[in-house]
Amino acid sequence: MFKTTKTALLGGAIAVASSGMAMADGHADVSACLITKTDTNPFFVKMREGATAAAEELGITLNSYAGQVDGDHETQVAAIETCIANGAAGILITASDTSSIVSAVEQAREAGLLVIALDTPLEPIDSADATFATDNFEAGRLIGAWAAAQLGDEAANARIAMLDLAVSQPSVGVLRDQGFMTGFGIDIADPNRWGDEDDDRIVGHAVTAGNEEGGRRAMEELLAIDPMINVVYTINEPAAAGAYEALRAIGREEDVLIVSVDGGCPGVQNIADGVIGATAQQYPLLMASLGVEAIAQFAADGTVPEPSEGLDFFNTGVALVTGEPVDGIESISVEEGLELCWG
Repeated sequence: MFKTTKTALLGGAIAVASSGMAMADGHADVSACLITKTDTNPFFVKMREGATAAAEELGITLNSYAGQVDGDHETQVAAIETCIANGAAGILITASDTSSIVSAVEQAREAGLLVIALDTPLEPIDSADATFATDNFEAGRLIGAWAAAQLGDEAANARIAMLDLAVSQPSVGVLRDQGFMTGFGIDIADPNRWGDEDDDRIVGHAVTAGNEEGGRRAMEELLAIDPMINVVYTINEPAAAGAYEALRAIGREEDVLIVSVDGGCPGVQNIADGVIGATAQQYPLLMASLGVEAIAQFAADGTVPEPSEGLDFFNTGVALVTGEPVDGIESISVEEGLELCWG
């Protein structure tokens, strides 16, 4: 299913690129902006690679900006203001604060720029002209369902640590968290936020800032509450690596199931190495390259990209990667994951 979806997406990208190339030949001064949460997280590095390659192919100028750390909202606002002042045709943004950024995004749209949210939907989602993203809820649901299937009857007695992104609860973190709970069979309360569920299996939530050190600290915090945690959900693979180190420090790395989202090459390798049990793989290079092509098309004729059928965003695909497949949950192997990682 995934390969078919990706082929279709790439086919659409080729069509957009062709018309965008014609535009670029006549308007060499067209520029686009990419604004990511940081410039160090491998996910955003790959996103920048995709955007840069597409911009070079189309003959347009790409200016890249990033926050100092995940959650650096003010730097992203300043970047939007710079893009407006420089006359960019459009902005691609992975917002650190998905609601507070809306006023700056509105200013950009009023100035005539196309604004596309990448990976992380704004709140509300229609604050941007379009969103190119993984189905983050589905990504979480896949790893939750896989973890529950691995435990079998013991899922009813699980002790679960939830390693989330940030206290501001950006949409990407909420969707993955709530998707995991749904897949695991936990009733969620308000689907638009985490932490209000009422299930004794949840030991607690701790935030990681999406990095390894944050993942280690968050895991230590929750282990102090319950040292018998046996399932760990993590917002991304750097956080998962940190959680593993905390578990290894107390000799529990072999008997705790860790699941995550991203599917980067290091993360998939961590499945092979026994650090992570399964991950949901997304495709940031594709997200960013399609985003640049959409800005090129917009600059050419004003076309605004349409969402995928039945969704309010353009779905760039997701696949469960694991070395231990379970019946009833579609997945790809570690070898396939390594071939596809972040393409």
